[in-house]
Amino acid sequence: MGWKMKLEILLSTMYQNDCEKLLSKMNIKSDAIVVNQSDDDNVEKFDYLGKKVKVMTFNEKGVGLSRNTALMRSSADICLMADDDMVYKDNYEKTVINAFKKRPDADIIIFNVPINKKNKNTKMKVKKNGRVRLINGLKYGTVNIGFRRESIIKNNIFFSLMFGGGALYGSGEDSLFIVESLKKGLKIYSNTEIIAEIEEGESTWFEGFNEKYLFDRGALFGAIGGNFVAYFLIIQFIVRKRKLFSESIGMVAALKFMLNGKNEFKKR
Repeated sequence: MGWKMKLEILLSTMYQNDCEKLLSKMNIKSDAIVVNQSDDDNVEKFDYLGKKVKVMTFNEKGVGLSRNTALMRSSADICLMADDDMVYKDNYEKTVINAFKKRPDADIIIFNVPINKKNKNTKMKVKKNGRVRLINGLKYGTVNIGFRRESIIKNNIFFSLMFGGGALYGSGEDSLFIVESLKKGLKIYSNTEIIAEIEEGESTWFEGFNEKYLFDRGALFGAIGGNFVAYFLIIQFIVRKRKLFSESIGMVAALKFMLNGKNEFKKR
């Protein structure tokens, strides 16, 4: 009899009145910690399908704070980060645990969580199994991430409170988590297995490639590295994404907005 890994889903959500219904909708079949940001403060624990669930409702906001709240209270060996628009595959727990058993040196594994977009073919972010480094790590979202909790806690890695939904800068807490993990020497691998899917819906923070988005993206690149890295990331972003914003914002204006974001962050 070998030691059995314990897996826990760390779910960030808002204004939920029936968490059991949410767990059912998401097809969650493992232990879970649910952080429900709302107008109240209370904690409840219950068994769900033979698994342990803790629901913490707090009068606060910010996705980074929500994720940290769950992370600090987890006792699992392996954690999966989750948002409330995901639907997990029936075998996700076995898939994730087996992946970590096959990669005993992995601190973090990035799994496929495809977004099913209306009238578009679904694209897989993880194209092959292999190492994840800075050059290919910024495209993954928090929902793709599974990690050994001990590796994260020992290295004092948490989610930024300045980036992400409900924070000063609208997104990027996932990229900073990956970058910080890489900087501290953690080993990150990609895995093509699909553990969940997302049906595309209305974003609570993304309003298009406007001035605010470009400003915030510049701030994120400033947070990721020094001036050389930030300039490189800004330029490659404008070149790669120019078709998405060029009709409303020219490349020179986009560069200005992003540099303003980088410079403001550097001053803070």
